[in-house]
Amino acid sequence: MTLADLNSRFGIADQLTFIDGPNGLVFAEIDNALGSAYICLQGAHITTFRPKDQVEPVIWVSKFAKFAPGKSIRGGAPVCWPWFGAHATESSFPGHGFARTVMWEVTHSAALPGGETEITLALLETEQTHAQWPHKTRLELNVIVGKSLKASLNTSNLGDTPVQIGEALHTYFQIGDIEEVQVTGLENTVYLDKVGEVARKTQSGAITFNGEVDRVYVDTTATCTIVDARLNRRIVIAKTGSRSTVVWTPWTEKADKMGDFGPDGWRQMVCVESANALENGVTVAAGETHRMTVEYSAEAM
Repeated sequence: MTLADLNSRFGIADQLTFIDGPNGLVFAEIDNALGSAYICLQGAHITTFRPKDQVEPVIWVSKFAKFAPGKSIRGGAPVCWPWFGAHATESSFPGHGFARTVMWEVTHSAALPGGETEITLALLETEQTHAQWPHKTRLELNVIVGKSLKASLNTSNLGDTPVQIGEALHTYFQIGDIEEVQVTGLENTVYLDKVGEVARKTQSGAITFNGEVDRVYVDTTATCTIVDARLNRRIVIAKTGSRSTVVWTPWTEKADKMGDFGPDGWRQMVCVESANALENGVTVAAGETHRMTVEYSAEAM
């Protein structure tokens, strides 16, 4: 579908416009009275979101992010699906699945009565995706942009046998400084610590940061809050249909090796990911739909 077709069928005056981005990528630009966001049609990747009552964005994207066909974007809210982390048996398959690097199509848009803007995208199946995922499924991402950002990742099993998925919204949040934030809501929760020798531990108190953190918290449906002393705000992350939460910061050495954070971009972000990972993988019965829904909002401290 051409840019003109997208704007004719799904554009909304004064709210939603489809625009050309770097290297031929197409973006949905959403800007209403309550908030603004950009969504790349490759990966259905929300690259940034800012409520109009906030000076700083809530969702972070690197100034050095590489926008290119078939490549993941550093920052935003990448869709990890249909597996989380490495594939269980095929090391050549991409980490976190293929959904974040393939094209999606717009299937719906609407201006909602409360002033929010809604858009729905569906993953386009190709020979490549079918080779890696030979199951009859439909994946959709529904996004509502307003004072908060709501996103629902919906997996429908169109086949006649159950399928098991892993998934996450690998969201990067904008913060003042990683050493001055805390993440609350996961106290006393068991997690897999993936830094150094892998071990299972239990969270004591709020999460604070003074080095690399890579943790998968399991069996938790809790709402999490990023308490940001530098920006004097709280980011609240509420979820349903998710039983894992991943918390990640690469810190300086790993960020330098990745090459798309810049000299200190890692200091202005923290990932708090709503997920179904490890033992919290989801079995979707034939004919059923699994929904993982998140809502991100910000408030002054």
